[in-house]
Amino acid sequence: MELSIQEVAKATGTTSRTLRHYDDIGLFAPSRVGHNGYRYYDDACLVRLQRILLLRELGLGLPQIALVLDQETSETTALTAHLSWLRQEQDRIARQIASVEATVNALQTRSTLMADTMFDGFDHTKYREEVEERWGKSAYADSDSWWRGLDEGERGAWQRRVTELSKDWSEAAERGIDPASMEAQDLAARHVDWLRSVPGTPASTPGGDLGAYVLGLADMYVADPRFAANYATSEGGSVGAEFVRNALRIYVEAGL
Repeated sequence: MELSIQEVAKATGTTSRTLRHYDDIGLFAPSRVGHNGYRYYDDACLVRLQRILLLRELGLGLPQIALVLDQETSETTALTAHLSWLRQEQDRIARQIASVEATVNALQTRSTLMADTMFDGFDHTKYREEVEERWGKSAYADSDSWWRGLDEGERGAWQRRVTELSKDWSEAAERGIDPASMEAQDLAARHVDWLRSVPGTPASTPGGDLGAYVLGLADMYVADPRFAANYATSEGGSVGAEFVRNALRIYVEAGL
C-alpha cells in the first residue's frame, strides 16, 4: 500500500513542501514517482520518516539526522531506542503534571506550598538522622531504597496520592466536621492504608505496633510545623493537624 505525498503530509502534520525538500537533499525519497510526477510512499518510507521526525524532536539538524540514519542499519534497533526515549519523556511529563496538579490544589485550598517537603516520609535523605533516631536505621534504608526504586511515573502517581489525601483532610477540617464522623473515619482509614504501603515503617512491618506508630505520627503532625503545614486551613496554625490527630486517635481506639 502506498500513500500520496498529500496523504503523508496530512498524517504526519508536516507539509508537502517539507517532504519534497527532504527528497531534494537525499534524506527522504519516495518509493516511486508516478508518470504524472506525483510522489508515492510505501511502508518502508513511512518507517524512515517516523525516525526522521523523532530525531527532529530530539533537536538534531537535518545533516546530523542523515548521518544517524546512514550509520544505523537496523530499523528495529533504532526504533527501540526511540521508544525508550519516548517512555522516559512520558515519565518526565507525568511527574511534571503531578507537580502542577499539586500546586493548583494547594492554591485552590489556600494550603501551604511545600516544594521542599513534597516527598517527606518517602525520600528520607533530608531528614535521615531524624528518621533513624525515631524508627531505626533499617526504617530509613528500606524506605529510601523503595523510593529510589520507583520510576518517574510511579513517583508521580505517589505524589498525586499524597496530595489528594492532604487536600481531603484540609477540606474536611475547613468544614468543621466531627472527627468521629464516617467521613473523617474514612479519611483515617485511607491515611493508615497509605502508611502501611511505605516499606520500612512500623506500619508495614509484620508484628509492629501499628497503633502506637499512628498515634505517635498524629501527635507529631500537631507538634511539628513542617507536618502541620500539610493540613493547613484558612484558620492557620495547627487547626487542620489537630483535626487529623483527633480523627486518627478515634480510628486507632476503635481497633484500626
